[in-house]
Amino acid sequence: MDLCRTLDWLPPAQFRISPRAKPAALALFHTPAYVAALQRVEETQLATAHDRDRHGLGTLSNPVFAEMFRRPATGAGGVMLAAEMLRDAGIVHVPGGGTHHGMADRANGFCYLNDPVLALLALRRQGFQRLAYIDIDAHHADGVEAALGLDADILMISVHEENRWPFTGLIGDQGAGTVYNLPVPRGFNDTEMRAVLEGLILPRVQAFRPEVIVLQCGADALEEDPLARLSLSNNAHWAVVKALMAMTDRFLVLGGGGYNPWSVGRCWAGVWATLNGIAAPDRLPDGAEAVLRGLSWNGGKRAMPAAHMFTTLRDAPREGPLRDEVRGRLAILAAR
Repeated sequence: MDLCRTLDWLPPAQFRISPRAKPAALALFHTPAYVAALQRVEETQLATAHDRDRHGLGTLSNPVFAEMFRRPATGAGGVMLAAEMLRDAGIVHVPGGGTHHGMADRANGFCYLNDPVLALLALRRQGFQRLAYIDIDAHHADGVEAALGLDADILMISVHEENRWPFTGLIGDQGAGTVYNLPVPRGFNDTEMRAVLEGLILPRVQAFRPEVIVLQCGADALEEDPLARLSLSNNAHWAVVKALMAMTDRFLVLGGGGYNPWSVGRCWAGVWATLNGIAAPDRLPDGAEAVLRGLSWNGGKRAMPAAHMFTTLRDAPREGPLRDEVRGRLAILAAR
């Protein structure tokens, strides 16, 4: 958002502050006992053995921190507001959303609430029946599939790195027959993502004819991300956004994973530009460069990014071979 503001891409008329979802609203998916535990652990900053065993709180992957309820509840409030805003038509970008691992009664994979599920259920409450959920995060959307994979009126496509946590999302998993999981190999490149877009995502969405499309646009599939081994450029994400935007008059775009602050900021600023039909400049102005130079790893000993990560928004394309394993898995899914 800071990048977009310095580039004059985010006027006040296009910005809404997300409300914080109240416990009663979160009960659309999450259990009241879990929501109460999440609030209590945030307040006390102490997770009991019961909190860890029952709800997954206070673990290495779901640590206790100061805003552990307020922050995800704000993301959830944003997607639920978006569902209301999409009643007639439109496009809403909620970069603070996309926490797709959360389960109804427990935290999972740094996701304390599951706002994609809440978004889909809130859209249902607005009267929409046929919904498409597309997920290009490097990790499988296990929480969304666990919650809604048996709903035949939800098309669910997850493109994720094979043999990576949470080790779910196998190509043979079908849910109610509308779940399409595509595990992809290390080094997954722009050429291969284009093949996936044209050979899987767009044909399935077109055939399904959803009333609303929800895209989880996690940035951890980018080459610079330290928690995955995929090799996409941000051009691939922007191409998915642009193609899906042309297929619907109701489009909700979420954030998601992303553990390199520079690649995340550049990618999602470009998502916003794509949604608004704005061309990214070849060289960022001084204000935008200052935003990127003000970021840090927040601890750790990782190397600083390459110079172009401070001065540009668009990555160089990362094309490559369309490997047999990707081609073969697309053929399997196309035959279903």
